[in-house]
Amino acid sequence: MFPSYIHVKTSLLDNMIGVGDMVLLEPLSEDSFLDNLKKRFDHSEIYTYIGSVVISMNPYRSLPIYTPEKVEEYRNRNFYELSPHIYALADEAYRSLRDQDKDQCILITGESGAGKTEASKLVMSYVAAVCGKGHEVNKVKEQLLQSNPVLEAFGNAKTVRNDNSSRFGKYMDIEFDFKGDPLGGVISNYLLEKSRVVKQPRGERNFHVFYQLLSGASDDTLRKLKLDRDFSKYNYLSLDSAAVNGLDDAANFRTVRNAMQIVGFMEDEVQSVLELVAAVLKLGNIEFKPESRCNGTDESRVKDKNDLKEMCELLGIEQSVLERAFSYRTVEAKMEKVSTTLNVAQAYYARDALAKNLYSRLFSWLVTRINESIQAQTKARHKVMGVLDIYGFEIFEDNSFEQFIINYCNEKLQQIFIELTLREEQEEYVREGIEWTNIEYFNNAIICDLIENNQNGILAMLDEECLRPGTVTDETFLDKLNTICADHQHFESRLNKNSKFLNDHSLPHNCFRIQHYAGKVLYRVEGFVDKNNDLLYRDLSQAMYKANHSLIKQLFPEGNPAKVNLKRPPTAGFQFRASVGTLMRNLQTKNPNYIRCIKPNDKKASHIFTDSLVCHQVRYLGLMENVRVRRAGYAFRQPYEPCLERYKMLCKRTWPHWKGPAREGVEVLMADLQIPAEEIAYGRSKIFIRNPRTLFFLEEKRKQCLQDLATLIQKIYRGWKCRTHFLLMKKSQIVVAAWYRRYAQQKKYRNIKSATTVVQSYTRGWQARKLLRELKYQKRCEEAVTTIAAFWHGTQARLELRRLKQEARNKHAVTVIWAYWQGTKVRREYRKFFRANAGKKIYDFTIQRIIQKYFLGLKSNMPSMSPIDKKWPARPYGFLDGVHTELRKIFHHWRCKKYRDQFTEEKKAVYEEKLEASEIFKGKKALYPSSVSQPFKGDYLEISKNPKYQKLNSAVDEKVLLADVVNKINRANGKGTPRIFLLTKKNFVLADQKTGQVKASIPLPDVTSVSVSTQKDGFFALKLKEGSASAVKGDFLLSSEHLIEIITKLHRIGATAADREKLKVDISDEFLVQFKQDKVCVKFIQSSPKNGNSVSCKRKNNRLLEVSVPTSP
Repeated sequence: MFPSYIHVKTSLLDNMIGVGDMVLLEPLSEDSFLDNLKKRFDHSEIYTYIGSVVISMNPYRSLPIYTPEKVEEYRNRNFYELSPHIYALADEAYRSLRDQDKDQCILITGESGAGKTEASKLVMSYVAAVCGKGHEVNKVKEQLLQSNPVLEAFGNAKTVRNDNSSRFGKYMDIEFDFKGDPLGGVISNYLLEKSRVVKQPRGERNFHVFYQLLSGASDDTLRKLKLDRDFSKYNYLSLDSAAVNGLDDAANFRTVRNAMQIVGFMEDEVQSVLELVAAVLKLGNIEFKPESRCNGTDESRVKDKNDLKEMCELLGIEQSVLERAFSYRTVEAKMEKVSTTLNVAQAYYARDALAKNLYSRLFSWLVTRINESIQAQTKARHKVMGVLDIYGFEIFEDNSFEQFIINYCNEKLQQIFIELTLREEQEEYVREGIEWTNIEYFNNAIICDLIENNQNGILAMLDEECLRPGTVTDETFLDKLNTICADHQHFESRLNKNSKFLNDHSLPHNCFRIQHYAGKVLYRVEGFVDKNNDLLYRDLSQAMYKANHSLIKQLFPEGNPAKVNLKRPPTAGFQFRASVGTLMRNLQTKNPNYIRCIKPNDKKASHIFTDSLVCHQVRYLGLMENVRVRRAGYAFRQPYEPCLERYKMLCKRTWPHWKGPAREGVEVLMADLQIPAEEIAYGRSKIFIRNPRTLFFLEEKRKQCLQDLATLIQKIYRGWKCRTHFLLMKKSQIVVAAWYRRYAQQKKYRNIKSATTVVQSYTRGWQARKLLRELKYQKRCEEAVTTIAAFWHGTQARLELRRLKQEARNKHAVTVIWAYWQGTKVRREYRKFFRANAGKKIYDFTIQRIIQKYFLGLKSNMPSMSPIDKKWPARPYGFLDGVHTELRKIFHHWRCKKYRDQFTEEKKAVYEEKLEASEIFKGKKALYPSSVSQPFKGDYLEISKNPKYQKLNSAVDEKVLLADVVNKINRANGKGTPRIFLLTKKNFVLADQKTGQVKASIPLPDVTSVSVSTQKDGFFALKLKEGSASAVKGDFLLSSEHLIEIITKLHRIGATAADREKLKVDISDEFLVQFKQDKVCVKFIQSSPKNGNSVSCKRKNNRLLEVSVPTSP
């Protein structure tokens, strides 16, 4: 009996376009390899396997294969269970790390523009999607992912091959806990291409961050950084490719700012980074001119000092120090110092060296700062997954030191790739108990040795040449190579015996050629020595260390004069060789996973497959060799359970269910199919198939069997469907008949019930109408009796009412007659009296009515209760003039009293201070009117609440009446130093703003007078009593935004104290201030506003400080 359904899993071999795994390609040749890649690429299948290695073709377009649904599809699935995808490799690596506790590394290699950076992003996004959830976990994942935009902005650039080319190598170790949740990460960077900062090849750009800053920063930010949006104003920015299609620099700048915030950068750190980027742009605009000296030598001088000045302002460096560093170089040897002048060429070299070092050190600081934010906080052992995204093999028309270093790194990666692949293959054979046969392959260790040998290697000879005394040039280095590497079979130059100069005219005099695993590369030795030395003059390092910029001091620690190291710094080649060695040792401790990225064309266009370009990459990536290594033993291997599940329908004994162990079932299956014994081998957990033809034979048989099974399933299904339909029709007929009979009986019952109801209703209606008629008759009789009685009682009541009304009219007539008589008598008496006093009565009555009307008018037109409201109603009559004035005074005094009654004691004190300020400054100080509307707050620093000033608050015993930040004026240069000013009833205190340390505490009796100017400045001088202990260092010249309040409080304290004289306030535009033993004149002048409206103080001579106060517009 067949099961009701068959569940068939998708597989690498199902619905395959071309061959998904190159190991199964038959026949295997370079042409068939390329044809298979092209066929899959044309059908948007960009991923192909070579065993466990993933080949990734850059599609140069977006594909719908990275959706959340795809992530779930590949999650927790076997590597070969689905079609090839980068998610399958990422899932395999993550599950091996989580479940088997094996540290993993994912090595992504390929040419520039092959999609390595995007591949690393996809791996990290997949791991972030499938690992655990939670607030902390999500925060770590977000920080790990957001580190990419920051590093891309500062480390990526547009090249002729790639619009977003990584110009540095990146290796990230992602750390996980025992559950597989990410805890943090550590990033290592290798060899930033810092020469790009000062010079870019034609058609390429500088690093992205320069263009993003100029395009996306706000106008206010650019103004603070002293920058302009026009790219053409900066010499370090190439103009022919400043704009790139598909790159929105402004939007990317906002993305980078947001990413830096998520990673954990503080706002002041972001500002410091942007200031350094702006300083690099300004540095490129500094130009030099020659200036002849008396000894005949040329000395460099800065042409236009504006860019130098702006750069020094950004970094907090004295302009003269940096200008001297561009003109002179100091060489120290043991106890001697020799200063030499720099010519124009050397000055430009020093400028570019400073720019390159400044940017590369900033990039290294960014990586370190990101590591501080994303590193795991716990110190327990972590599981680690490393992702290596490093530059691919580079062969340009003009190859220099950078390409030599990059290709050396790729040689090392190819070496470890072959070693680890063979080791993994051999370990699997041993693990499965199958005999291992050695495989012949090209070992590029001889090339690595040519480059990195400690005695005769090219890097060692380059370091030796750089350290050699005497004249060192690129030509002497090439001569040394020709001498030592003459017999090496992978080295060629014009003078060694391996060169084929007579037949090969492409080898110039100043070049050498190395036969790499990827092909021959011609290197031009020009610049090798300088780039390897990577020298930065000590004068420039010391100038940078003197900067007031917090970040600059961290980037140039060797500039500290206290830590001068005369030892020569390690060369660039030595540092890179050491870091590559560390990377190789790190990779060998982890289980490797490979992604080989291939660029299909040089036009960055979709749907174009250039056979020659892809063939070149296939060769130098060693992909054919990788396939041969994989196929040297057995081309295909699969665990017994999936193999039996896939092919069990090919044998009657294993179909539909095999009861025994899976291995026995596979052996029975293979025996039944008569597969030759030499074609298969049985391991401990897997079956190994030697030839791909055997696998394709199994797939063909399975395909035929599935067609037969589908036919059988269709037959059974159709029979079941017909029987089910017949039984359903039969059942439906019975149900319909039953429902019809029920309906007919219900209808007959309803008819009988309706007829009975009608008869009953007629009978009940006749009985009800008869009863109603009887009741109506009885009711009419009762109503007639009631009506007759009512009419009778009404008649009697109306007769009684008429009688009572007549009596009332008679009584009223008598009363009216009596009232008229009394009125007549009174009027006669009044006429006699009125004739005697009529005029006076009328006058008094009129005056009374006018005054009454006047007071009612005042009541309705009263002014507001504000004491400053001067409104008052006009008087209506002249005779009320005195009364009107007195009432106005009384009302004003009354509302002032009401207003005063609302004041608290503190408010009264404030108004008293305001009144005293008016007496002191009104009409004398131009600053006074602007202070009237400002309340006297007193404690502007909230010193009792602010924990920053807790120590200072505890040092002051009395109540603080005023706390503010003032500027203490320095006599030497007229500049101000911020100080905290505290005023109590007995003392005033000056303290350091940053540390809170008390600098001076002066008793108020020692203050004799205060001097201020008549203008709108905040300068005031506190003059101390001569001979007092406080006057040893002289008077205090200070400036404050709250000058009026400070002097008023000082004057008020002196006025209320009984034991001291009243404080004298001198208001003059010129006064003397005692500084130690000298008296200095402080003079105030008015000037036109040039640099804003700020007051400036300058020292004119030893006896004069001049304060310029801008005039009001």
